[in-house]
Amino acid sequence: MKEIIFGKLGGLLLVTALLLIGLGQITALVRERQVQHMNAVSSVSQSLAGSQTLLGPLVQMACTEEWSEAASIQQRAFARVLAPSTLVVGGNSQVEARARGLHATQVFTLKSRITAQWTDLKALDGGGRLHAGSRLQCSPPVLLLAVSDARGIRQADVKVNGQALAVQAGTAHTTYTRGVQASLPVNTALGEPMTAEIVLELVGTEGLNVVPLGSATQIQLTSNWAHPSFYGQFLPSERTVSAKGFDASWRVSALASSAQQAVLNGSQLCNSGNIGMQDTSAAQSTATVTKAPCVETLGVGFFDPINTYSLSDRATKYGLLFIVLTFVAVGLFEFMRGLRVHPIQYFLVGAAISIFFLLLVSLSEHLAFGVAYATAASACVVLLGYYASHMLHSWKRGLPFASGIAALYGLLYVLLQLEQTAMVVGAVALFIVLGVVMALTRKVDWYTRLQVA
Repeated sequence: MKEIIFGKLGGLLLVTALLLIGLGQITALVRERQVQHMNAVSSVSQSLAGSQTLLGPLVQMACTEEWSEAASIQQRAFARVLAPSTLVVGGNSQVEARARGLHATQVFTLKSRITAQWTDLKALDGGGRLHAGSRLQCSPPVLLLAVSDARGIRQADVKVNGQALAVQAGTAHTTYTRGVQASLPVNTALGEPMTAEIVLELVGTEGLNVVPLGSATQIQLTSNWAHPSFYGQFLPSERTVSAKGFDASWRVSALASSAQQAVLNGSQLCNSGNIGMQDTSAAQSTATVTKAPCVETLGVGFFDPINTYSLSDRATKYGLLFIVLTFVAVGLFEFMRGLRVHPIQYFLVGAAISIFFLLLVSLSEHLAFGVAYATAASACVVLLGYYASHMLHSWKRGLPFASGIAALYGLLYVLLQLEQTAMVVGAVALFIVLGVVMALTRKVDWYTRLQVA
């Protein structure tokens, strides 16, 4: 008798080990598809434009200082840079999906109007001299606007005090090199207020960041994207999110932000990489490590909240639990009804559970995740219900078994939709399952049943 019991347990352990190997292969496949998805997103970014960071406008004057030292002429180049006293950014971002094969990423087109004001430009007149008696030569001041990926610039029109200016590529800034610039009118008075208006159309992928550069900065963004992810050092002061999109506004003062001073010091943009270099990383990625302090930014991510590969990977982590609970259910029917279920039959039931996860990831590449999940779960419930009715020798036993499997799939779907409360819901569900098993077997005389078996 003991040999039969231990033989059965050994067979079940072997079956479980084989199923674990199968689940491991399915998990590896899901993660491989995740890598392919990330590569496809990177490919779109490299072909179009990456996540964008908008910095500016700034007024810059390039200067050269010359002095005599040891009977030779020494020279150094530097720039005087002036940030606006007020900065107002208003824009609308239209988001659409771009795909590489089966994999899609979100591409946005930002149409914005930027208004910046300077009380005066006197700070550009003088300063920067390091050697007494040296000669200073400064070029006329220019207005510059920097972005992290200049390939995304579709249009840039600049007006200063109502006068249209010619726009050139590049910024001539030593740190923020990508963007556009325009020479200020010759008659610009350094002691007078100046207002710059920029109409910018910018394309990027997945994330948009803005540097709150003004002494007082106001930003208003609207979009057709219904799942915004706000991040950065400043969250919106007001926001409205609906199925049609979002409307968000920020108000940031230089009293609360070090962004203006950091930009004037030439600090790096750590949130999206060096603005002078191509950035194809996600906007929410880990900040780039730099020696200089990072410039503060605010931003919004256009990320799909239903990442099928992420959800599929989370689902496969419950695979072993599914198999164990299914085996417990079969074992209860076998034990309580005096049936004999062969380990091979356990293996086939476990294989059907494992195939569900493979069906899920393959169908979700072509269908909406909810539809793919319902299709895969329904197919497995029907198959297991049909097989269990014959394995347990009765439809009256097979149908409750199928109902239990359907309840498990329903619970798994709920867990996949939850983030913060997934653990507590899962723990409560397991406690309930354990309670049901204990209630059903509370009057069983295990010694007698094992001897009979």
